[in-house]
Amino acid sequence: MDFSKIKSFLESDECDNVTILTHKSPDGDTLGCGFALCYLLRDMGKKANVINNEPFPKRYKEFMYPDYEPMDFEEKCVIAVDIADLNLLGDNLSKYKDSVKIDLCIDHHITNKKYSKLYYIDENAAAACQIIYELIKYMERPVTKLIASCLYLGIATDTGCFKFESVTPKTFMIAAELISYGINHGYINRMMFDVKPRGVIGVEQEVLRNMKFCFDDRCAIEYVPKALIDNSGVESAEFEELSTIPLTVEGVEIGITIKEKGNNEYKLSVRTTEKHDACAFCQTFGGGGHLRAAGCQIIGRYDEVIKKITDRAAELFK
Repeated sequence: MDFSKIKSFLESDECDNVTILTHKSPDGDTLGCGFALCYLLRDMGKKANVINNEPFPKRYKEFMYPDYEPMDFEEKCVIAVDIADLNLLGDNLSKYKDSVKIDLCIDHHITNKKYSKLYYIDENAAAACQIIYELIKYMERPVTKLIASCLYLGIATDTGCFKFESVTPKTFMIAAELISYGINHGYINRMMFDVKPRGVIGVEQEVLRNMKFCFDDRCAIEYVPKALIDNSGVESAEFEELSTIPLTVEGVEIGITIKEKGNNEYKLSVRTTEKHDACAFCQTFGGGGHLRAAGCQIIGRYDEVIKKITDRAAELFK
């Protein structure tokens, strides 16, 4: 689809009483898209809500949903944002895993399953929030300070504060425009990238202490037990940056973070240098994502999971 068709759909009577879906273990991009789109639709006189598998993380509240209140309505339209696969919705939103129920999907993942009736996918966009901003501008709708805050935070967090290869000149220009709406981008950056709860520091120390290296130290693997997160006293959204740690070690080409979810289920976050394809790595296990950052779920005993991962990595280092 192009923006003209999306504009027509969003302005139509068909698009009202809208539920906006965001993916489980929500990050800044999916929530930034969700709330920016929600505020846009509400400003257009429509009813809209954002929902997630889990409660919205507190770390984003003051920037995205300081006064958000859900509306009461009978759902008529469903939009998914930053969701490549309906399996990413989570168990609490399982009723939406029937693709027939999704009217529109807006995403930037190259592995998007194209499950919705209508969809707009731009794999060249550094973040899905970048697409939402371009859409709002195309529709000639006002960008409020709150919408700008949502979109800037989503772009900043999905690009590692603008340091990933996915960042293009357009990304920087959009960020500059969003800053012009009066958001405190310096404060957002500090709170997202520099300030951490003490519980997070403790978890990072333990994870670093037990990090494993293999294949001539070109692959680093860190393991995060569920109990370690549960006992930290900190909500899980605060641990997004854990997956960036392995690749900070000099000489490491593939950084793998294994998070125990319980019941022999593990979440993998893979980060790579320009020598390897993180998305292809995770697609082996039914996941996906981007060229340098991707993820997947693996079921099995821990020793089985480690073997699967190292066997896959061995193929890349041959």
